[in-house]
Amino acid sequence: MVTHTMMHTGTLPADDHAMETLTTTDPSVADRPEKLVFSVPEAAELLGISRALGYELVARGELPSLRLGRRRVVPRVALLALVGAGTAAR
Repeated sequence: MVTHTMMHTGTLPADDHAMETLTTTDPSVADRPEKLVFSVPEAAELLGISRALGYELVARGELPSLRLGRRRVVPRVALLALVGAGTAAR
C-alpha cells in the first residue's frame, strides 16, 4: 500500500489540517503527487470505493468532475473537499 499526501489550497474549512493523506494500492497514482486531476477510477481508488460507484457518484453530481475532451476527471480539490466535508460534520 502506498500513502499519497496531497496539499489543499484552502478549500476546506480553516480548522482542518493543511495536509490530507489519501491511500492507494496503485503506485502509479501515488508517484505523481503534483496531479491536479484524477481519472474516475483513480479517484474511486483513493476514496476506497468501487470504480462503478465512482462513476455513479459522478453521474448523480455527488462527486464533482470535469470533462477534458472525451475524458471525465475529478479535480484534486474536489476530492479533498469531499473528504473534508465528512470530517467537518463530526
